[in-house]
Amino acid sequence: MTTAAASAPPLGRALCAMITPFTADSEALDLDGAQRLADRLVREGCDGLVLSGTTGESPTTTDAEKTALIRAVREAVGERASIVAGVGTADTRHTVELALAAEKAGADAVLVVTPYYSRPPQDAVEEHFRTVADASGLPVVLYDIPGRTGTRIEPETMLRLAEHPRIVAVKDCSYDLLGVQKLLARTELAFYAGCDEHILALYAVGGTGYVSTVANAAPRQLRAVLDAFDAGDTALAARLQQRAIELVELTMASGLPGTVTVKGLLGALGLPAGPVRAPLRPAGRETVEALRAAYERLSAPAPVS
Repeated sequence: MTTAAASAPPLGRALCAMITPFTADSEALDLDGAQRLADRLVREGCDGLVLSGTTGESPTTTDAEKTALIRAVREAVGERASIVAGVGTADTRHTVELALAAEKAGADAVLVVTPYYSRPPQDAVEEHFRTVADASGLPVVLYDIPGRTGTRIEPETMLRLAEHPRIVAVKDCSYDLLGVQKLLARTELAFYAGCDEHILALYAVGGTGYVSTVANAAPRQLRAVLDAFDAGDTALAARLQQRAIELVELTMASGLPGTVTVKGLLGALGLPAGPVRAPLRPAGRETVEALRAAYERLSAPAPVS
C-alpha cells in the first residue's frame, strides 16, 4: 500500500466541494459563473472538483441542472482536474439514474452518500452502494457522514465494499480517526478528509487528501498544507493547518451550513456564487464580515520553516 506522498491518486489529493452558483434570483444556474469559479479553483491548486454535493445544494437542484453543471465545468477545466459528481439520494433507483447521467455528461467518478433519513440497516446500505457501483463504469467514492444521514457505514460493511473493483475511495466525515486508520491498514481505499479540521491529521496517517468546502475560497492555502507535508516539512504543515482553522471554524462550525457561509464569503470577495436556494437563507452581514476578516488573515504571507 502506498503512502499519501508516494504517488498522486487518479482523482487527485486536493479536491474542492464546489458550490453551485445561481443567478441573482436563484431561479437558474449561473453556468458562466460556475466555469469561472472552476477555472480559478484549478489554477489555485485544486486537483479535482466535487459537483452537486451538499455544498453544491444538490437537494434543491434538478437532475437536468446537475447534468448541465457537469458539462459546463468539464468544458471549463478540460483534463486539468478530475470531476466527481455527487449522485447520492435516499432512493437507490434515482441514484443509479444520476450516476448514469453523470457518466454520460463527462464525470470521472461519482460521490455516493449513505441513504439518509430512512436509516436502512447495514445489509441494505451495502446493497445500495453495490447497485450503484454495478450500474456504471465510473469509480465510486463513498460518503460516510452519519451526523447528517443518521446511518454510519460500519467498518465491516466498508471492508466488504472495498472488495468491489469500482469502489475506490471514501469521503470521511465519521469523526472516527481510529476506525479510519484500521480501514487504511486493511484496504486499498483512498480516504479523503471531508472535515477541513482533519486535513493534516488524516493525511499524516496515510489518507489521500481532502474534499473541502473551505477550498472554495482558499484553495491555495489548503493545498499548501499537503505540499508542505509532502516536502517533509511537517512543522510547516502543522502551522499552515493551524492558520486555516479560524476560517474553517467560521465556515463550518458557525451554526450555519457551509454552503451559506462560503457563498457569503465568495460574494464578498467578488467571486461567482449568487444566493442560496430555499430553505437555506443567506448569511448575515456580521457573519460575512467575520469570514472576510479571517480570510484576509489567512491570505497574509505564510510563515516560513
